[in-house]
Amino acid sequence: MFTVHVRAGAENINSGRTFQIDQDAENCCNKDQGLSTEIAPFIAIDGPVGSGKTAAGRMLAARLGHMFLDTGVMYRAVTYLALQKNVSLSDSEALTLLASRVDIELVGDPGEECRVIVNAGDVTNNLRSPEVDRSVSAVAAVPGVRDVLVRLQREVAAKGQIVMVGRDIGTVVMSGAGLKIYLDASVEIRARRRHDQLLESGSDIAFETVLEDLRRRDELDSTRDVAPLKPASDAVNLPTDNLGLEGVVDRLESLARGVPEMGDD
Repeated sequence: MFTVHVRAGAENINSGRTFQIDQDAENCCNKDQGLSTEIAPFIAIDGPVGSGKTAAGRMLAARLGHMFLDTGVMYRAVTYLALQKNVSLSDSEALTLLASRVDIELVGDPGEECRVIVNAGDVTNNLRSPEVDRSVSAVAAVPGVRDVLVRLQREVAAKGQIVMVGRDIGTVVMSGAGLKIYLDASVEIRARRRHDQLLESGSDIAFETVLEDLRRRDELDSTRDVAPLKPASDAVNLPTDNLGLEGVVDRLESLARGVPEMGDD
């Protein structure tokens, strides 16, 4: 069992590990030159919704014994709170204030989905509702919200030995990570995956609605002014259209362990 606890007013984490984070340069890397490690300590995975990054990242972390953080749940938590409190999604100041006061706790076992505790209440089952899906991109585009949550994400990353997934991990949050991966798939494949998830959760939403929503979110995420969705210049691009989850994770694990693919020199 592990617990990741992030509080907007928290001081920087001092974990006592030999990994250090150069946060002034927005850079996460292994700063101890005398430390030998065969597995990448900081792994950044980015990609659009439905690319498989959360499921693959969680399974990869379990295989490696790393901590796992899906940064998307933090934006979803703020979005859910905003909807519950009737905060206008066009009120950037109010959304930033809400984010600055939120208390998020992630609790779970390696390889399992975390329970998300927000201000002492378990909101896990509410974070992937169609209402949150429709609203989260607008909240995530607010610069003040991103400033607050990125700082919290870097505090978590300061613990080291982490797989972190999101949309700006390799470009912003852990821009100096030793391994960056960008997962992608066609919007139709991603919409089918997301639709299946929603059906399993009891939703009766139509596939066409999910497809249109993903297209809209892709546009919002990739064109926002702050930290738009895009691969880092040094990321490994991995299409997942024709790969099952195990195949994706096998490839990620090989990258994390520095194992060359067949045919590599």
